[in-house]
Amino acid sequence: MKVVVISGSPRKNGNTQILMKFVYEYAKSKNADTKLINLSEGQIECYRGYEDEYNEATKNAANDITEADVWLIGTPIYNSFFSSALKNLFEYINYKKTEGKVAGMTILAAGQIGFTDVQTLLTQLLSYFRVITNPKAVFITTDDIANNAISNEDTQNRLKVMVDETLELASKLQK
Repeated sequence: MKVVVISGSPRKNGNTQILMKFVYEYAKSKNADTKLINLSEGQIECYRGYEDEYNEATKNAANDITEADVWLIGTPIYNSFFSSALKNLFEYINYKKTEGKVAGMTILAAGQIGFTDVQTLLTQLLSYFRVITNPKAVFITTDDIANNAISNEDTQNRLKVMVDETLELASKLQK
């Protein structure tokens, strides 16, 4: 099974990448064929249309997502929405090649507001791609991150459960 972990924040020092690097390491311990796409590295170009040519990092990210069986997506909440960098990434994906894939979600906010709104919006986007979404998204506040690490053991455990359940769902659907 191929897994891709997507850190959906474009911020260089963003907290989302701290979470998603944790998810990546844990997912890789469960499934060797796991890749990380970190949008904070700034290598994904702005989408300009199918007719344009894009850099290798952009092409590779689109290919990794399309080929993966499981998507583990993390996004911050920006202005009551998931990140525009994440939406931009999905402009490269052909919905005709993604049916039946499985996704898990992690949503990060500064406070206890907007989680279910963003979960609904992201689920709607994934539904367009015909992706089956694990309904148990992990909601995390920035209070759970300190010194560039996840400071709350419960948060780490919830992320691990999300990964485990998403991988289990994908393995059941592949049979």
